[in-house]
Amino acid sequence: MVYPSNDNRCDVAIVGAGLAGGLLALALKARHPALDVRLIDAGDSVGGNHLWSFFGTDVADEDRWLLAPLVVHGWREYDIAFPAHARTIAATYYSIESARLDQVVRAALPPHAVMLGRKVGNVSPTAVAFVDGDRLEATGVIDARGVGDLQTLELGWQKFLGREIATDAPHGVERPIVMDATVKQIDGYHFVYVMPFSANRVFVEDTYYSDSATLNVRAVSQRLDRHVADKGWTGATVREEQGVLPVAIGGDFEAYWRSGGAKVAKVGMRAGLFHPTTGYSLPDAVRTATMIAGLSDFTGADLHRLTHDHARTTWEERRFYRMLDAMLFRAAEPDGRYRVLEHFYRLNPKLIGRFYAGRSTMGDKARILMGKPPVPIRRALGAIRGIR
Repeated sequence: MVYPSNDNRCDVAIVGAGLAGGLLALALKARHPALDVRLIDAGDSVGGNHLWSFFGTDVADEDRWLLAPLVVHGWREYDIAFPAHARTIAATYYSIESARLDQVVRAALPPHAVMLGRKVGNVSPTAVAFVDGDRLEATGVIDARGVGDLQTLELGWQKFLGREIATDAPHGVERPIVMDATVKQIDGYHFVYVMPFSANRVFVEDTYYSDSATLNVRAVSQRLDRHVADKGWTGATVREEQGVLPVAIGGDFEAYWRSGGAKVAKVGMRAGLFHPTTGYSLPDAVRTATMIAGLSDFTGADLHRLTHDHARTTWEERRFYRMLDAMLFRAAEPDGRYRVLEHFYRLNPKLIGRFYAGRSTMGDKARILMGKPPVPIRRALGAIRGIR
């Protein structure tokens, strides 16, 4: 049923206007133009301050329509570099900027539907309670507000500080450098990530696969300064972003789900829908958005059942990636973790693409584990014991 638009009643209320919430709002309005969808967030923009990048193979052909209006940068190849191995991989790579997501969502939804600057107190399957006392009733509510209780999971961390620079002279980078691990290995697996947005604009990110979730912004910023100086790049910083992403080793999925609201539908990080090894959630956000948009009934109970079962199945299907993460964090010495990734990047580009998409085949999994292992066998076997 479609209700007439008013201030306190809607069809679908999406709480959280990040990547997952924004994509879901776009998918629902595209597939159901008459649906009264509300997108709610305490912030003042959709998407916040973020850059999301993805490989072309991360997204199924039938779902590309959802991302097409959002992509602002694209390349046909990317580079990787390790102490003993470097290569250029022929695979498409794209980036989305949060400012573009904000623009597209505002154009797709009527003004009253983009409810920014609204702090939410509690949500139920059919209602959103705001801290100012207002209440929004809905046929169904979907929570997209970010992570739940991460203490229910065993985790490593991918933490980063990125800087976009308008360089005074051409920077000379031809294509993305997805991993440059030739840098000194500090605080776990350390690499630099570089994307050339134009001849005089480049994004540089300092990234770590670390045992700790603590990001020492000052220290990392100083190392980023030195890296930029070593490259000879001068110019103004246009934008900075930082983050800490979970890398899943194990844990109790049901406990995690309940921590975000036992009977409330969830998407994105809130639902545990992120790649266990990279922490990236864009491919899952696209799949979930198009899946939900394919419904004809948006009751809270049905949305909860669909999203829970999808997230649970996805968690179970990705045990292999959690096993690899256990080997990376438990079996490999922190300053030697780069060897695991160096080994991985010697493999077939199509296998690499399926890995990042979370779609590894049985053959892929066998190939990843074949050959001389980058960590001792006994330690690797001990590390994966008990993985859930």
